[in-house]
This record gives sequence, C-alpha cells and structure tokens, in this order.
Amino acid sequence: MGTKRTDEFRADAVRIALASGLTRKQVASDLGVGLSTLNKWVTAHRDTEVVPDKDLDLARENERLRRENCILKEERDILN
Repeated sequence: MGTKRTDEFRADAVRIALASGLTRKQVASDLGVGLSTLNKWVTAHRDTEVVPDKDLDLARENERLRRENCILKEERDILN
C-alpha cells in the first residue's frame, strides 16, 4: 500500500512542478513519488491558488525560453 502524503506535501509538490522549471518527471523523482501520482495532484490543484499567477507566468516564460534554447542549440550543432 502506498504512503499517505499530507495535503501540505501535495500542495508543495504541485507548486514545485508548476513553477520550478523542472520537468514533472524530475520533480516526481526528487520527491520520491510516481509521475502519475504527481500528475493527478497537479490536475486536482489546477483550479486552486496553489501557485500565484505571477509565478505561473514566470514558469511559462521559463519553459518557453528552455524550448527556444534547445532549438537554438540543435540549429548550432547542425551548422557546425
């Protein structure tokens, strides 16, 4: 049977998953929970104020920049 996590732990896990810039897989591994469990928690907390809008905006911008950086690195490697 799985370990029972507190509501505070779940809320912190969701906050980290949404605002840290890490992948959910990385966050789940770091926290010692399954990826599917973390995804369920994120879905359940999506409509709550777990992460302030300002932090979500920063996390979205960070993720966009990470994707753009990855593309630029690939393009650079192709040209070399």
